[in-house]
Amino acid sequence: MAFANSLLSSSSSPSQIPHGSKDFNSTPLIISPHERSAFTFSPIRNKFSELGIGVIGSSRKKNILYASVNDLNASASSTSLKSEQDADLVPMPVVLIDQDSDSDATIVQLSFGDRLGALIDTMNALKHLGLDVAKGTVLTDGPVKQTKFFITRLDTGRKVEDPDMLERIRLTIINNLLKYHPESSERLAMGEAFGIKAPEKKLDVDITTHVHVKEDGPKRSLLCIETADRPGLLVEIIKIIADVNIDVESAEIDTEGLVAKDKFHVSYRGAALTSSLSQVLVNCLRYYLRRPETDIDSY
Repeated sequence: MAFANSLLSSSSSPSQIPHGSKDFNSTPLIISPHERSAFTFSPIRNKFSELGIGVIGSSRKKNILYASVNDLNASASSTSLKSEQDADLVPMPVVLIDQDSDSDATIVQLSFGDRLGALIDTMNALKHLGLDVAKGTVLTDGPVKQTKFFITRLDTGRKVEDPDMLERIRLTIINNLLKYHPESSERLAMGEAFGIKAPEKKLDVDITTHVHVKEDGPKRSLLCIETADRPGLLVEIIKIIADVNIDVESAEIDTEGLVAKDKFHVSYRGAALTSSLSQVLVNCLRYYLRRPETDIDSY
């Protein structure tokens, strides 16, 4: 459209032709051999001929045509450069531990763009923790490949309930990600201490931390926490919840790059949390998570 407008705006009516110029409608156009060659082999000129559109003969308009060709080439180069830059971008690593979806197994979901392979080393590392990978699935969602493990304890055959073990599972997977995909270090909080490149983006804990409790039926409530990730975070959260005498029935532990997004189904004596108890829990978690250096007994 802009190209068509530039052609229309550059055409002159007979009354606007400058003094000394030739009226192209009445005077034959004289074209030099060099210009004739340019017109003959211009792809845009040939395309106009195919469409039955007259060729514009002024040198000014010819320059506009060539500028348009250059614009197309520049656009193609820009698109090619953008594609190369997109290929070099490090995708967001995501580790999700789901205690809700399956009653018999703990589900661990891992994604890192389309860069993950069979994850044999990760499965072996989990077995060294005394866990059994009952089955695994791979789901491709656009450019992202998601791998799911269904994990049980080797000694009992049941899902993992111990918060310490859940945190060990999370850290083991992240450690393997750093080992076999070192480029992920710039997108993970643990990359600052154990990766080849520390994250450029630093999260402000005060701004990042969000805690709230939602209603989830008469027998339990849903606690949602979002904060800056760090090693041992899950165990710290569980300890704070236990110190308020609140029970954790199940959890979904989600690590998305530098941010931890966790959900806990909690209850107090078999019932959902009251509004006052919810506020106590939220205040304790906010106070501690925003000041990770604070001793846990001080709150």
